[in-house]
Amino acid sequence: MKTFETLAELVPLVGQELAISDWITVTQEQINLFAQATGDHQWIHVDEERAKSGPFGTPIAHGFLTLSMLPKFFESALRIVETRMGVNYGLNKVRFIAPVPVGSRLRAHMKLLACDPIDNNGKQMTWEVTVEREGAPKPVCSAESIARHYP
Repeated sequence: MKTFETLAELVPLVGQELAISDWITVTQEQINLFAQATGDHQWIHVDEERAKSGPFGTPIAHGFLTLSMLPKFFESALRIVETRMGVNYGLNKVRFIAPVPVGSRLRAHMKLLACDPIDNNGKQMTWEVTVEREGAPKPVCSAESIARHYP
């Protein structure tokens, strides 16, 4: 985990990959719970038997489940000590590039694209987040994640 004492330390690091998260294993239980929470019960996610004969040979995670893991990836990858509050501000350029079969191990690479001042001495940070699947030739998800942090 990368630790930064202040928000100001991040400003000169714009354009650099600053952190890589821990690995997270995607389980069928997570997929099922996500389906319950969102109402997306498509068979490629939740019907294990049918998914065996589907295009991926096994159930796959919802793209939005992968995207919803971004806070967990950030939590394991970096810490800004002076931040008393951080909020999600939005996303840009979200793409689900490849499937995430059940049992996959995922981790994220975080590149700081922008770190701009906002009200109350905060910073708005735009991060390029690339989620990789262990052993896969290409990423499973990419997104620009925008967060606001306040000291």
